Parts: sequence; C-alpha cells; structure tokens
Amino acid sequence: MEDSVGQKRNNREFTLVSVAELSSPASSASPGIARFTSDGSVAQLHIHQDSLQIDIDVDLETARIFKLGPVQSVCMVEGSVVDNQTSFSRGITIQFRNEEESGAFDSVFQQWKKEANAQDSGRSLPNGIVPSSKSKFDEKIEQSSAKMYFHYYGQLLHQQNMLQDYVRTGTYYAAVIENRADFMGRVVVDVGAGSGILSLFAAQAGAKHVYAVEASEMAEYARKLIAGNPMLGQRITVIKGKVEDVELPEKADILISEPMGTLLVNERMLESYVIARDRFLSPEGKMFPTVGRIHMAPFTDEYLFIEIANKALFWQQQNYYGVDLTPLYGTAFQGYFSQPVVDAFDPRLLIAPPMFHVIDFTKIKEEELYEIDIPLRFVASVGARVHGLACWFDVLFNGSTVQRWLTTAPGSPTTHWYQLRCVLSQPIYVMAGQEITGKLHMVAHNAQSYTLYLTLSAKMWGPGAEQGGILQTSSCKLDLKEPYYRMSQPQAYTLAQDQQPPPLLQTQDIPIQSQDLDEPEMMQQPSPNSCAQVNSLMQNI
Repeated sequence: MEDSVGQKRNNREFTLVSVAELSSPASSASPGIARFTSDGSVAQLHIHQDSLQIDIDVDLETARIFKLGPVQSVCMVEGSVVDNQTSFSRGITIQFRNEEESGAFDSVFQQWKKEANAQDSGRSLPNGIVPSSKSKFDEKIEQSSAKMYFHYYGQLLHQQNMLQDYVRTGTYYAAVIENRADFMGRVVVDVGAGSGILSLFAAQAGAKHVYAVEASEMAEYARKLIAGNPMLGQRITVIKGKVEDVELPEKADILISEPMGTLLVNERMLESYVIARDRFLSPEGKMFPTVGRIHMAPFTDEYLFIEIANKALFWQQQNYYGVDLTPLYGTAFQGYFSQPVVDAFDPRLLIAPPMFHVIDFTKIKEEELYEIDIPLRFVASVGARVHGLACWFDVLFNGSTVQRWLTTAPGSPTTHWYQLRCVLSQPIYVMAGQEITGKLHMVAHNAQSYTLYLTLSAKMWGPGAEQGGILQTSSCKLDLKEPYYRMSQPQAYTLAQDQQPPPLLQTQDIPIQSQDLDEPEMMQQPSPNSCAQVNSLMQNI
C-alpha cells in the first residue's frame, strides 16, 4: 500500500490548460502536461507543451512555486544563491483546469521538496503569500482598522474617485510615458495596485513584466480590467496579498505606487512602499515617486476659527430639556479643535513663506516613519492673528528623461487630497518681520494614521522684547485619522489698497542628486492678509 502511495506521489501527471515561458508573450501559451518523476536520487519536473516540449531538471535548492491565483502558478526552475539571495533566470507560467488540481499540484511539489530535504519545505503558498506565524503588517496595524481600510479600497466607487482626480492620474501617466527609457524592457512592481491603472501605464511604457500587488478585493477587479486590455495585460500579473507577505519570482527594476495619504503620511502606506523597496527592488532600481515633501506655513483665517468654535456652542445650553449641558462645553470645544481641517484654501491666507520637510523614499528606513519630528521656523510677512499651521505635500518622479512633480499646493489645481490645516484653539498674534517658531511632532499609531502634536510660539511685541521678551505659545493635539472634511472651494480674499503682493514664496534646496530640478507651480502671487483686513475680521471669541 505504501509503495503504491509513494509511486503515485513520485510519478504524477497533471493536465494544464496553458503553458508558457515567463519571458514569452502570452500568445505563445498552449495546453500541456506536467509530470513529476523521481528515481530516488534525481528529481525532475517535465512539462510538455503541445507546440514545444520543455524538459526541466529541477534544482531542489532553488526551485519555487508561486501561486498567482486559484488556478495559475509560476514555477521558477533555474537559479542561483549568492549571499543568501536567490536569483532566478527561468520561469514557467502554468494554468490548471480548476482550483482542486492547482492545489494538488502544489501539494505534490511541496512533498517532493520536503522528501529531498529542501529548505523551502512546508505548506503551499496561496496567492504567493509567505508562510509565517504573523504578518509584519498585522503586528503593527489594528485588525479592525486594516479591515475597514481594505474594504474601502476594495470598492470601485472609491477607485473611481481617485481615477477621476485628473491631476493625480494625469501626472502619473505623464511621469511614466515621458520616461519610457526607464520602463522599456524592465520588470515593474506596482505596490498597492488598486484598479491596476498604474500597471497598465507601465505596460504602455514598454515594461517587460509588471507584478501588480493588491491586498484588497480590488485585486479581482484589477484582473478583469487587465484581462480586458489583452495587448497590455499579457505582461501583467496580479497578485492578491500584502507586500509584507508576498513573494515575487524575480527582482524589480522599477517600483511604482501611489502611497500618499493626507499630509503625505496618512494611512501609513509609505511604510509598505519602503518595505517593498527593501524586498523587491534591485540595488540600481528606481522608485516612482522618488521623493516626497511636506510643506508647512502659518495661516490666518478668522472665518474658519469662528466656524469651529461655534460648533461647541450647542454645549453651552443650560436648559436643554431641563438638563445643563455646560459641564461638557470645554471638552467639546477642545474636541472640535483636535480635528485637522481638510479643504482647499486661498494661498493668500498664508502669513509667511513656507518651509518643507523632505522624505527620500529611496533612502529612508521604515522605522524612521514611525515618529517624525519637524522643527518650525517662519518670519511673518504681515501682522496678523495666527490661527494655526497649513500643510500640503508634493512628490517627485525623478525619471531619467523627465523629472515631474505632483503637487497638492494651495493655488494649484485641486486634488482629492486637498490641503490640511491644524487649527489652534488659542491663536497667537504676530507683527510683520516677527519670528514664529515651534515644532510639528507626528507619531504613528495602529489605526494606520498619526497623532499630531503642534506647538507655535512668538515673542510678545513691545517693551521687554529686546531683552528676551515673553513668549506667547499655543499647542494642540490632533488625530490625523479623524479629520474635518470641509470641502468648500477657496474663498476670494480681497486685497487692501495699501497691500503690495510679496514675491513668490521661496523654497529650499532639495537634498537629492539634482539640485536644479524643475519646481512644481506652487502658487500664483500669494498675498497674506494685511493688518487692516485682519483687524476688520477679528472678533473676540
């Protein structure tokens, strides 16, 4: 009986719907047969194709099976190990008639390796996922947050919202197509592929093969979209799983992704982008995008301040159906000011030239994204009441041919990211030429976002200032996960007659290889409110 089982295991045949070399176009695929044989010392996997017979002597130390879907796998069969890194030089794409036969093939393959004392023994790998006790992603992200996150991005209506952001989608398309030299004949990994649109762009630019990695149910929609574009889709493989977990059959020359959230870092996908870099990207590979910058500037906006403060007035009722609500007024007031405001605002609300903090995706370590500390220093252009810190971001696609920016700056065409403002519950007063200092401290939390700690300070104006003066300081704590979406269009702020528009805001040099990169069009003639205008707006709260 045991001999019969062993014989069945060591000489088993599988009918294949299609077989093709990984490096060949899908049009060369045709039906075939896969057969395992072993004489006790030499193990072989024979794959016969109707139009071409492929005989492979499998090296048990390096041969791997990667499941790309319920009925499709890639068998990497030739490779070498250098410095504990396995490099593959040949792969076969095989498709089975049904999921049961695919699973049986995996089981036989793993048992075959196990009996030969191969290092990669163990269970089969559904969808390319690496067997591990617990995913790195799961260790740092709360399960309920991850469930909602993948549910959100698994819906077509949310993908449509991003696709219809023509600034976003158009910039990505231009950055890829204008840099065909980077993509032509290269292996690309699309990190968090979503609908697969960036994978299709990469294929249009001539990529040899694209691995579209997507953890949500959107992976199935991506397969449909890619299958519906066969001229491009034959060079794209969709893999359902997290980049922290999946294995890919070869190293990438290019990583492409849209990992940006509100304030650049929200949703913590930048960490996954960096992990993908460390796991999949070849040493000389490129990342699209390459660099991100968080821009910040103090702002004045009396309308916004009053709007937020007025929300808490409900809790000042002393006779609400006979109940005094005022004990909760202070808590409610601070609660409304703990929400970052997401909207598009007029850049003339900025009262000082902005500064920025650089995140170089090619160099930063994952752990450095857990806690981000940004010292702040500004010089006020006008006298005003400072209501908080305005923030936006841009990213650079540092291609070999064209260097293109995607910006979310106020005054630029609005994106689905808008801009973000941290509003102080206690504004501070400044005069023109006065220095504003402070700190923005961002701490990642397990709900896939950040807690923001903002402090802004300015010296009191007047007697005693020259001797060190008295600092007026205001601080706030905000949860980036719980913003106030205020999706109104920027209001027009009329310039006072005596107010002259200052020169365009200046930016600092970018600490990357090329220091003369074309800057994004940030703002057109930004003009902070004049003292007269601000004074006319001010009301004592």
